[in-house]
Amino acid sequence: MKTRQQSLLDWLRYATDDQVLQTGTTRAYLRQIAYGHKQASPEIAARIECATAALCTRKALRPRDWQTIWPELVASSRKHIRSGDACASVSKS
Repeated sequence: MKTRQQSLLDWLRYATDDQVLQTGTTRAYLRQIAYGHKQASPEIAARIECATAALCTRKALRPRDWQTIWPELVASSRKHIRSGDACASVSKS
């Protein structure tokens, strides 16, 4: 099943060429990711999260394996859930 990343699509509408460049890929490839035709590599997912100021997160881009790739986010997620702050920003690695 293709997972559409609406937050990435929204960001792409207004992203400058310099912001897109920070992701390490092209606007066209980002659209492929956003529409669910391609999966972001771990590196690209992290770059997208940084370039979008966490509007589109690594967790959202790689929902099946983010816990394995970024185990430090698992502990961070548990901490935010326990504190009742599930919407707190996630630290970038």
